[in-house]
Amino acid sequence: MHTGQCLCGQVTFTIDAEPLGARACWCRDCQRIASGSATINVLFPEVAVVYTGEIGTIAMTADSGNTVERGFCPQCGAQLYSKTVEPAGMPMRVRAGTLDDPELMAPQSLIWVESAPSWAPLDFKIPHFEQGPDSTRINGDVQ
Repeated sequence: MHTGQCLCGQVTFTIDAEPLGARACWCRDCQRIASGSATINVLFPEVAVVYTGEIGTIAMTADSGNTVERGFCPQCGAQLYSKTVEPAGMPMRVRAGTLDDPELMAPQSLIWVESAPSWAPLDFKIPHFEQGPDSTRINGDVQ
C-alpha cells in the first residue's frame, strides 16, 4: 500500500497497486503546472488510487488531443494527478512529489521533450520521446 497527501494535508490518498512506470513530462501544460519544469508522474491503475478530501479538477484537451482531467487541492493548490478521460483506460498519473515515498520510482523516460526549453535538465541516461510515450524516440540508444 502506498500513501500520499497534498501540501496542506487536506487531501490524502492510498494506492493499492505497484507502479506501472514513471516519467517526466515536458508538455507546455505540465510546464505551466510545475512553474517551468516538467511534472514527474508515477503511473498506477486508476481503480487502485483512492483520494480523500476535497479535490478541484479541470478538464482540458492536452497536446496529445486527449481529454485530460487534472486534480488539485483547492486549499493549497498542490497538483495531485492527471488522468486521461478520453480515450479511457490509461493509467492515472500521480504527481511523484505528493507520494509519502518519493523514492518509489524514478522517471524511466522523458516525454514531450520537443516542448522543453533549451535550458531543461534532460537526463540522457533514459529514453526521450518527441511527444507522448508512443511517439518518435529522439535520443537513440540509452547511454
